[in-house]
Amino acid sequence: MLRAIRNSWRLLALARSLARHDALFPLETVGIAPGVVAVARLIRRRGDRRRPGQRLAAALTEMGPSFIKFGQALSTRADLLNEEVARDLSQLVDHLPPFDPSHAKRTIEQELGKPMGELFASFEDMPVAAASIAQVHYAVTRDGEDVAVKVLRPGIERAFERDLDLFYWLAGLVERTRPQFRRLQPTASVGAFAEVTRVEMDLRLEAAAADELGSNFADDPSYRTPRVYWDLTARRVLTVERVHGIPIGERQLLMAAGHDVDQILQKSAEAFFYQVFRDGFFHGDMHGGNAFVDAGGTIVPVDFGIMGRVDPATRGYLAELLIAFLRRDYDTVAEVQFRAGYVPPNKSPQVFAQACRSIGEPIFGKPSNQISIARLLAQLLRVTEQFEMTVQPQLLLLQKTMLMAEGMGTKLNPDVNIWQLAQPLIEDWMRAHFGPRARAERLLADTLSGLRRLPRLIDNLETVAEGQRQRAETERLASTRPPRALRWPKPVELVAAVALLVAVVALLR
Repeated sequence: MLRAIRNSWRLLALARSLARHDALFPLETVGIAPGVVAVARLIRRRGDRRRPGQRLAAALTEMGPSFIKFGQALSTRADLLNEEVARDLSQLVDHLPPFDPSHAKRTIEQELGKPMGELFASFEDMPVAAASIAQVHYAVTRDGEDVAVKVLRPGIERAFERDLDLFYWLAGLVERTRPQFRRLQPTASVGAFAEVTRVEMDLRLEAAAADELGSNFADDPSYRTPRVYWDLTARRVLTVERVHGIPIGERQLLMAAGHDVDQILQKSAEAFFYQVFRDGFFHGDMHGGNAFVDAGGTIVPVDFGIMGRVDPATRGYLAELLIAFLRRDYDTVAEVQFRAGYVPPNKSPQVFAQACRSIGEPIFGKPSNQISIARLLAQLLRVTEQFEMTVQPQLLLLQKTMLMAEGMGTKLNPDVNIWQLAQPLIEDWMRAHFGPRARAERLLADTLSGLRRLPRLIDNLETVAEGQRQRAETERLASTRPPRALRWPKPVELVAAVALLVAVVALLR
């Protein structure tokens, strides 16, 4: 009850902020708490000439860090919002006024257990960047190395937990009162957002993400991550090598420095492909300010708070889907979606393929440089209601990242399509992982894995058999009737039976 009262008051405050920017339409569309919306309408600001998405973005910015982050997450939901609103939300800038550097220094000393003079030779009070969760200061280590020090905002964890409680409460309210929205999985979507946000607020995890991504590209001279200073890193403090370079979104500066922007775009496309399809671990916040090009032309990403993972099955699904769309093979697009279980089996594959064609053809009728696969996937989500498809929250971060990658590619060269650059890599990866030879290799690997587990399985079976013998003996002694004779298989029979079972299972796969 207390939670409901607390969040109802917060919902009223939220509605008032939306009303001041004439952005009540999300609450009106969902149709929850009509009384709160009716009260908020009384103070609605009329005559605002900004687009609805711009008004919503302004309201969310006014509400604070959690709502800025949530608005960025909503920018991937063209199934919830129209495409124009989603595009405006994707422009939400995660910048806030900096907090007092004395708070930053106090946090650093508390987290690292030493005074600033013992940790750094110098520390710049003016932050180089200030966002919703943390801000970054440049410093020099005691060994004379240039570093960037990221420090969490004071009280940010508590503020996010309070807002997440509101988001969960609203999602539950939607699921209880509006059954038509359950397929959109509001609670699961909030859960995915919460998981990403909580990882962002443990800077040790960000350090580990930077280190893992760097390890994945250890043999690639075109892409690297900054060095992590582990002895200057803790839960609320992260210290990494200071990156000297040009932001990857600054085309003119890159050209003036003598860089080949087409080559940089090619490297970016390849790096994105390798992260998603080869490694299943990708940078989830790759806008133009989160990567630099150093003097040697190497791409150096920064800010590893938002990272995504893609399991092998989903990688295969995505690769097939992208290739099918690039080839305008809509029957295969439909078949992939049905095979993945994203479309209910009682729906017609032919009608779904027709719907995909209606989305794809207007896009592919444009010049190749105007093709947006990320936007195409967003539009594909909009047919989910017609076909009763369940939204997959784990794919939303990847979709957002694809939008960012496309935007960055357009800044580098508006006449080149980043996905066409990656298409040969995707096709090679598909042949290597889903061709006849790859399937045969997986079958053999599964069979060998099953055989390696045989000794343990036999031990378990013998343990069970011994337990059965002891229980049978106990029952025999406790009963006047003689027990029925039991025959247990010999070890060699167990081995043969289990080997046969493993082979059959492997073949069925």
